[in-house]
Amino acid sequence: MAWYEEAVFYHMYPLGLCGAPKENPYGEPVHRLNTLLPWINHIKKIGCNALYIGPLFESVGHGYETTDYKKLDSRLGDNKDLTEFVAACHEKGIRVILDGVFNHTGRDFFAFQDIKQNRENSPYRDWYCNVNFGGNNEYNDGFSYDNWGGYNLLAKLNQQNPAVRDYICDVIRFWVSEFDIDGIRLDAADVLDFEYMKALRNVANEVKPDFWLMGEVIHGDYTRWVNEGTLHSVTNYTLHKALYSGHNDHNYFEIAHTVKRLYEMGGNRPDGLKLYNFVDNHDVERIYTKLNNKAHFMPVHIMMYTLPGVPSIYYGSEFGIEGKKEQFSDDSLRPALNLADYADSYESNPHTRLISRLGEIRQQSHVLSYGAFTELLLLNRQYAFARTTDSDCALITVNNDDSDYVMTLPAYGRDSFVGALSGEKVSTNGGNITVNVRANSGEIWLPDGEIAVNVTEPVQSVVNAPEVSIAPPCEPIPEPATSPIVEPMPSTHGSFEEGRIAGLQEAILAIMECNGPVTEQMRQDVYNQQDHQSLLNWIKSFR
Repeated sequence: MAWYEEAVFYHMYPLGLCGAPKENPYGEPVHRLNTLLPWINHIKKIGCNALYIGPLFESVGHGYETTDYKKLDSRLGDNKDLTEFVAACHEKGIRVILDGVFNHTGRDFFAFQDIKQNRENSPYRDWYCNVNFGGNNEYNDGFSYDNWGGYNLLAKLNQQNPAVRDYICDVIRFWVSEFDIDGIRLDAADVLDFEYMKALRNVANEVKPDFWLMGEVIHGDYTRWVNEGTLHSVTNYTLHKALYSGHNDHNYFEIAHTVKRLYEMGGNRPDGLKLYNFVDNHDVERIYTKLNNKAHFMPVHIMMYTLPGVPSIYYGSEFGIEGKKEQFSDDSLRPALNLADYADSYESNPHTRLISRLGEIRQQSHVLSYGAFTELLLLNRQYAFARTTDSDCALITVNNDDSDYVMTLPAYGRDSFVGALSGEKVSTNGGNITVNVRANSGEIWLPDGEIAVNVTEPVQSVVNAPEVSIAPPCEPIPEPATSPIVEPMPSTHGSFEEGRIAGLQEAILAIMECNGPVTEQMRQDVYNQQDHQSLLNWIKSFR
């Protein structure tokens, strides 16, 4: 089994975290990377065993306009600093993957500079896409070229050029021999040439056992990228969106719909897709900012740590910090932090305590890495699922409502369970367990005595909910007899809206089933309604 199958990632954007200048003066190295050494113990302490850090290499500004792939950004230090930093991570049992910005370079990269100087006579004129010496640009280069995202600051590499492929493959070999890294996150992988990625995968297979390639992909059929020939994993933006909007809309059907589609994409197998799960990163707003109800921080993270995939925490979010996108700037998403300012967070900050406990549970309970996924109960405000192997199981319960909720779930042959967050013990009755899921909260139920669960202090909701009544239990909802056909996920934003419509339809049917028999005509009436607001109003009418 590969190390990344049991990984819990911590994600750092070092230029921001270290407080580096926004523009690179290309001066003497300033050894800011060394200031991150204390963070290694913190990463370990909150239950992470892998680090994704980047971008790291010499660049003009934000790090993705690379100037030199073989030199640590001088705002962070020198190569010796990076070698020692990775070694310090390895000493603590933490794997390290770096950002590989291989779709484009900055304008100060040696090949681009040679084109500027030698124009048509440059041996690198074919290293970039559609270099046109009859054109021009805002820099008055006297030629034009393809870029990434409309920014001529980012010149697009010609990935079909064998010389470019060989150069980038040698960069990967250099990173492994020089820094001993364990994998690479490929920036903008959704626009990389597939033959190019196959070449990178061949090098990954060559340089180190279990060397991990993870790609930045936004939407689409993830199996196009995740397979034996290209990448091991991609960023799970589909689940990212569902996790926060499913809570903001009180619509667990959107999340369940997304999880089912992704699980089907992996062949409905626990060894299928191992996607990189996250709720925030250096490009999107902090989860604490996005949530309408801050108490949902708890169920959101319980789900991220227990649903199929590889969980990741973005630096600072374990403290519950805010971060909102600003026009023309992502600076607020990439702040400088002083770890000493959060020294008491492990005891006093409920967000940190939750993340630390979830990391511990994830590493203790391997069923969360390898177990099959089974949905047990689904309502718009309550959700339960199981992760199971032949010898182990975990039951996960979450609740986004302001009232407690009682669930009755199958016990999978166990006599009793213990809540890994609360320490509460429940016994089996008639092959089931009945549990109370607190308002805006959740729990991970593990078989009592089979896995070490040491809860010295219960981890509760990050926001104290008012005293509320307990909602009556409802039996798990069966699949409709005439379920709508779920097509493979399209590579458009429309898939989200389709998921929202389907989720609302299923929510209405679930409520109907709790209230009494549902006829085929009633089902058809629900499926015939495709207007989002009308479906929302329909749901509100039940409350």
